[in-house]
Amino acid sequence: MLALPLTLRCGMTIPNRIALAAMTNLQSRPDGLLGEDELAWLARRADGGFGMVATCAAYVGLDGKAWPGELGIDRDECLEGLSRLAARLRVPGAIAMVQLFHGGVRADPALTGEPTWSASTWSEDVPGFVPPRAATVDDIARVIDQFAAAAVRAQRAGFQGVELHGAHGYLLSQFLSRTMNPRTDGWGGDVAGRARLLREVLRAVRARVPASFAVGVRLSFEDFGQARGMDLDDNLQVARWLVDDGADFIHASMWDVSRMTAKYPDRHLLPRVRAALPADVAVIAAGKIWTHTEGEAVLAKGADMIALGRAAILNPDWPKLTDDRVVRPPMTRAALNERVVSPLFAAYLTKWKNFVAD
Repeated sequence: MLALPLTLRCGMTIPNRIALAAMTNLQSRPDGLLGEDELAWLARRADGGFGMVATCAAYVGLDGKAWPGELGIDRDECLEGLSRLAARLRVPGAIAMVQLFHGGVRADPALTGEPTWSASTWSEDVPGFVPPRAATVDDIARVIDQFAAAAVRAQRAGFQGVELHGAHGYLLSQFLSRTMNPRTDGWGGDVAGRARLLREVLRAVRARVPASFAVGVRLSFEDFGQARGMDLDDNLQVARWLVDDGADFIHASMWDVSRMTAKYPDRHLLPRVRAALPADVAVIAAGKIWTHTEGEAVLAKGADMIALGRAAILNPDWPKLTDDRVVRPPMTRAALNERVVSPLFAAYLTKWKNFVAD
């Protein structure tokens, strides 16, 4: 199944069911313009046969930038580099996507020069955490337009679609959170209010790009890491609404595809997501998929496509493998460099336990 093409309901056909997941890699320029290391990293995976290749999270507004070297798509100055990137990814036949992102409270004021903002203000028992200010109605209107304008830039640059980053505790996920968003003005509180920002962003994007342009959403269905206040049943309903609003795919960020759900320990997430959505809306799954056998098992559970992160770093030709003999960590920096992983990206990867061999 992994080698078969997949046609999205917008009419786009992906040549296989293996995607490169968007990953933090610090490889763009300080001003957000495309870095050559970023282009080389993504191009190598496209050449390796990944059917869909997503950029790292690209900030739609400077106040949403969350780490150094993050790719920007917040202004027309970014178009020259983005156009080169899209054209290069399409050479081997990959579907080129941009992941659109705003960090919310996870943005870095040292990079943006502005205080962080989110659905509400709250504190966390984390060293250095600065409570965000609560979003104004003007903030909300501005960020909706920023996401839509960024999607238009992606389309102008030659990308074939975008993924809205609604997972991992970033801005759209913060608004979805039961614990981070107690607003009472229609932009929070119950699930309809908490989903409103993400829905309005999707509608605005869908209204400004061609019908043939793919638009999807990455979601955290339950709590993990910085994604908190995530209720499974709430987010299944959110996924249904997103389909009504024009989503072509829902990307379930699971962290570990072998785990059962926290809310229903005897049930796996993927059959529930698949059952919640129309058959013509693709379900993408990510989380500790290393081998083709594991990938096929994920499809059997209800996914239409898999997205690889760590396995793709170490195995840039993963889609072309004919068996399960993948390379696993740890890997030396020299071997990473041979796989077109820059020194900056390799330094970031040292944060992952036992991933980089010293």
